[in-house]
Amino acid sequence: MITRLILAISFTLIIQEAKAQFINQAPQTEEKGSVVFKQNSPKAAAPTPKKEPQKLEEIPIQLYETGDMRIIAIVNGEMISSTDIEQRAKAFVMNTKIPFNTETKRMIIAKVIQSAIDEKLKIQEALKQGIDITEKDIDLSVKSFESSNKIPEGKLKELLAQNGVSMKVFREQIKSDLAWIRVVRRQMAIDGELTDKEIEEGINESARDMSTPKYMVSEIVIKKPNAKNLEDLVANLRRDPRFELYAAQFSESPSASNGGNLGWLNAGQLIEPLNSKVLAMKDGEVSDPIQIGNDFYILKLVQTYHPEIDKPNLPTKEEMRRFMENKRLEEVSDKLLHNIRQKAVIELRN
Repeated sequence: MITRLILAISFTLIIQEAKAQFINQAPQTEEKGSVVFKQNSPKAAAPTPKKEPQKLEEIPIQLYETGDMRIIAIVNGEMISSTDIEQRAKAFVMNTKIPFNTETKRMIIAKVIQSAIDEKLKIQEALKQGIDITEKDIDLSVKSFESSNKIPEGKLKELLAQNGVSMKVFREQIKSDLAWIRVVRRQMAIDGELTDKEIEEGINESARDMSTPKYMVSEIVIKKPNAKNLEDLVANLRRDPRFELYAAQFSESPSASNGGNLGWLNAGQLIEPLNSKVLAMKDGEVSDPIQIGNDFYILKLVQTYHPEIDKPNLPTKEEMRRFMENKRLEEVSDKLLHNIRQKAVIELRN
C-alpha cells in the first residue's frame, strides 16, 4: 500500500484531507483501500431519471419549525439538539461550497450528525486524559483561521452570522479538533518514532514497484438504502473538480478518510466490472454509478502512470518520513476513534 501511495509524492497529487464517517458505518480496517475483493458481480443498475436540481435558496437548511428544538442524539449523557445540527449543516455548506439540494441533502445531514457525535466523543476522551483546551487556545486558532483564509482579524463572527452560523458552534468545532490532535499525538509518542530502517525500506519498496503501469483511482461508495439521485450526484461531480472532498464527506467506504483515494493500482487489482471501467477511462474522468451487490461505486481515474514515459523521482528521505508520519497519524486517529465509538453509549432520536 505504501508503495502505490508514494508515487503521489512524485506527481505532487494533493488529496483533500477530511475525516468523516457515516452513522452505522462498517468498522475501520487497517487497509485504506476498497473493501471489495474479487468476486462475481451483478450488472450495474439502470440509472434514475434526470431531474433538475433545486437551488440552495429553494431548500432552506431548517429541519424543524422555528423554535421547535428537538433532541437528535445523546452521547454518553450529553445532548445534541436539532439547533446544533442545523447550525453545523449551514457551516458545512459555507465551508465546502457543496450545494444543499435534493441530491446532497440526505448525505449532508447524515454527515453532520455523525460529525457532531464525533465532536462530543473527542472532547470527552481528551478530558478523560486530562487534556484541557482553553479559550486562549481557541482564540489563537480563530486568528490563524482568519489569517489563512484572508479574513480581516475579528471579522469571522460577522461572516458566520451572514451565513446563519453561530460563533459558538464554530468554536466548539475548533475545540474538538485541537483536543483530538493532542490525544492522537500523545498516542503516537507512546508508540515511538519512525526508525531510519523503516524509512529506507519504504524508499526501496517504492523503487521496486515503478516498472509496471499504474492507475491512481478514487472512489465514492454509497450503500443501496442511501443511493438516492445518484445520476444527479455524478452530474455534480463532473461539474465540480473536488471529487476527493465529496468522497471524504459522503462515501461509505473506509477510503473516505483518505478522500476516497485508493492509491496507485495495478491492472486487475479491482474486481470486475470496476477494473474494466478504470482501464477504459481517461485521466480525470468520472464514471457512472456501478452496482456491486448492495453498494454503488462512482470512480474517478485521477492519473495514469506509464513507466516507459513517466520518470518520477524517488522520494527523498525527508519526503518519505513526512509521508509515513502522516499515514501513521491517520491510522492512529482512525483506530482511536473507532475504539471510542465502540465503547460509547449513543442514543439516536428522530
